[in-house]
Amino acid sequence: MTRITIAKGDGIGPEIMDATLKILTAAKAPIEWDEVSIGEQQYLAGNTTGIPNEAWDTIRKNKIFLKAPITTPQGKGYKSLNVTLRKTLGLFSNVRPCNSFAPYIATKHPDMDVVIVRENEEDLYAGIEHRQTDEVYQCLKLITRPGCEKIVRYAFEYAKLYNRKKVSCFVKDNIMKLTDGLFHTVFKEIAAEYPEIESDSWIVDIAAAKIANEPKQFDVVVLPNLYGDIVSDITAEISGSVGLAGSSNVGEECAMFEAIHGSAPLIAGKKIANPSGLLRGAIMMLNHIGAQDVAMIIKNAWSCVIEEGIHTADIYKEGVSKKLVNTMEFADAVIERLGHKPKHLPEVVYNTNAQIDIKKYKRKTPQTKVLVGVDVFIDWKGTQADDLAVQLSKANGDLELKMITNRGVKVWPHGFQETFCTDHWRCRFEKSVGTEKVFNQSIVDLLHKIGVEQLDAIKTENLYEFDGQLGYSLGQGQ
Repeated sequence: MTRITIAKGDGIGPEIMDATLKILTAAKAPIEWDEVSIGEQQYLAGNTTGIPNEAWDTIRKNKIFLKAPITTPQGKGYKSLNVTLRKTLGLFSNVRPCNSFAPYIATKHPDMDVVIVRENEEDLYAGIEHRQTDEVYQCLKLITRPGCEKIVRYAFEYAKLYNRKKVSCFVKDNIMKLTDGLFHTVFKEIAAEYPEIESDSWIVDIAAAKIANEPKQFDVVVLPNLYGDIVSDITAEISGSVGLAGSSNVGEECAMFEAIHGSAPLIAGKKIANPSGLLRGAIMMLNHIGAQDVAMIIKNAWSCVIEEGIHTADIYKEGVSKKLVNTMEFADAVIERLGHKPKHLPEVVYNTNAQIDIKKYKRKTPQTKVLVGVDVFIDWKGTQADDLAVQLSKANGDLELKMITNRGVKVWPHGFQETFCTDHWRCRFEKSVGTEKVFNQSIVDLLHKIGVEQLDAIKTENLYEFDGQLGYSLGQGQ
């Protein structure tokens, strides 16, 4: 018997959780549960995190968390509790199987069967944002080698375990050559360790278009966090409905299982919500804890209900569906069919020995890191980069002004008059001719001189080389 933690959440959450638990109990799932309160009520009671300490204690003790959708109040700076849970518990891998159930649920892609494996902890979802000037806001995109290695290896291990034939990588490294470039590099390194599994790489924009139009080209797809969030919703929707999709969030110690849809407050209390997304998340949970036999029974019973046309309002369609049911009636229909197998939809057979071995990251030997310059960001209300360069050049010493960009585009030297400039200027200082080595004190001295010129330095980014390779991007047009 496995003890898990549940949270009934907000909006339709309590309704679909009750339906899911009723099915799990009827199927004799080997679980017991502790319930915690998280989400909107906690926020509105003054808990800005949305989760009390005692809930954290229960989740961390039980390790397995089944969560209904929650609501994050808009405005007032509330952080997403979903993101907090994933990052705090180290749930680095988000897995969303997206397959069609044609002809019982409408889809343009009746043979679709794609699994999205999304990195879950970093990227722009680090949530590190700053307002730097009157006109410019910044969000930091953080991609780490440990994060890339863990998620890419998980994708290949998943493919190996479930007899998948191909893993595809979606990135935008033609633009973000360092961050997305690292993800792509790690993908190629790890793909070489799995020669029996086909692999390919795509630029994410055309890949998203392809997956929407021709999903049969893809099998398992691995992506950084933001792209994965977007593409997984696209994939779930075109397979039939976001409301049908569940997901797992797996880490080295803990795991969380959920529906991918929101709390749908507009239909809360009407008892018409479809519990399928949360139920399918619970099926993934059963697989995770080694209860594949019960997972198979529930999944096959669910498929029977779908193919017999017993549908909730979100998927009900005249001429296809046979009976319109509410939330709990849908659950009862699944329970009535426990032990049955679908006649037309594929019967599910899970490997009862299935388990993914999550290896801990091993830090590699550090590369030789050499400081070669600094980018100084200036809040300046002028419009001509040449004028700013005149002032900044007075601060030259061990470090010398080499380039000014605005919104990433080089505007000095040899900038174009047509380039629109805002009040946020990146000013690149690199090692002066004759200077053998740059020290941190050189940057301190530079900032002092810039202050003397009464310029507002709002941020710095040191420029390094790693084993002789640039650790920073060139300016657009440089």
